[in-house]
Amino acid sequence: MEKSKTRSKWILIVEDEDSIRLTLRDYLKKKGYNVLVASDGVGAIKQILDNPVDMIITDYRMNILGGDYWVRFLQRFLSDKKILVTSGFLKPEFSVPFKVIYKPFDYSDLEAVIASELGKTEAPEDESAESAK
Repeated sequence: MEKSKTRSKWILIVEDEDSIRLTLRDYLKKKGYNVLVASDGVGAIKQILDNPVDMIITDYRMNILGGDYWVRFLQRFLSDKKILVTSGFLKPEFSVPFKVIYKPFDYSDLEAVIASELGKTEAPEDESAESAK
């Protein structure tokens, strides 16, 4: 039996700093991910409504729909998505219901977290071969 290919995962980057958003987009595309971008929470909602999103990587502090309201929105309406929050301002003792990556971060370290988080939702490629035995 031929193995079916797993579709590439879709990642939405929500970041108000252009240089971070665009550089991270380019890096993740080179790693084989499908990448969408938004500069604030409102733009992110539009992307989520129009596209299949597996993971959201979002800045915490943004001028338009950011911070606690954005985190509460994500928790209430997108609890089925993998979510990583990035911040240079959050203190470790501040409680956020998602995994937090502190800025500045190394892109390869972030990519390892992404692969780990998204890997939790994928079945191993050889699962069908094992069950056929």
